Amino acid sequence: MPFIFDPSTFASELQPWIHQFNSLLERVEDAYAQLEAFNADVAHELRTPLSNMIAQAEIVLSHSRSVDALQDALGSQLEEAQRLSGIVTDMLFLSKAHRGASARRSGPVRVAEQVAAVAEFHEGGLENAQLALRVEGDAELELDAGLLRRALSNLVSNAIRYAEPKSLIRVLIQPQDGGVRIAVENRGASIAADAMPHLFERFYRADRSRSGSSSHHGLGLAIVAAIARMHDGTTFAESAHGVTRIGLVLAGPAE
Repeated sequence: MPFIFDPSTFASELQPWIHQFNSLLERVEDAYAQLEAFNADVAHELRTPLSNMIAQAEIVLSHSRSVDALQDALGSQLEEAQRLSGIVTDMLFLSKAHRGASARRSGPVRVAEQVAAVAEFHEGGLENAQLALRVEGDAELELDAGLLRRALSNLVSNAIRYAEPKSLIRVLIQPQDGGVRIAVENRGASIAADAMPHLFERFYRADRSRSGSSSHHGLGLAIVAAIARMHDGTTFAESAHGVTRIGLVLAGPAE
């Protein structure tokens, strides 16, 4: 991007200020571009379920329907409405996290216990996909237990979606530098190298050939990243030779 102002046209004592001002303008332009892209993504994500609801309502109203047919139509409408509600709820959470919200560390949390609770919640999905889940390691840390479960649930859900049938999902827990490192590992098609830097972006989906389902709306890993930041932590992803590990590192409470 060219400079808005040419520093060489100003007195030497003003040039550092001009450089700083130009840098500020660049950051503003980048932020605006990101906002525009985000708005376009939101519009696209909301348009699809809304279009489905409108089209189905028009079809149902075009002819007389039996009670059973109306119930089926209402059930489909409810599913689309729930999907819309989920998108909006996740967007509001990400907005709150982006504004600098911090995790409420209510007390010591045993991570393996939280994983067990999440695994129980996903028991049906694991069984349907013919998958097993194993927890390895443990750590105790002052964390926001609710946020931790949400991050773990998104990671496990992602692993279920992409794991090959009859395989094992491993949840690896390791204490690290006063915090904890949690990785969820699954076997299946590897993620393309050019997709790896984008996995935690909002509305990003890796190659659809890795999954037969497009029902998720691409916010799950973005929420994992937000929860990591709320704990002063980071995220990571590794994928090679049919093994994918995605997870987060949560820092311990400040002294």
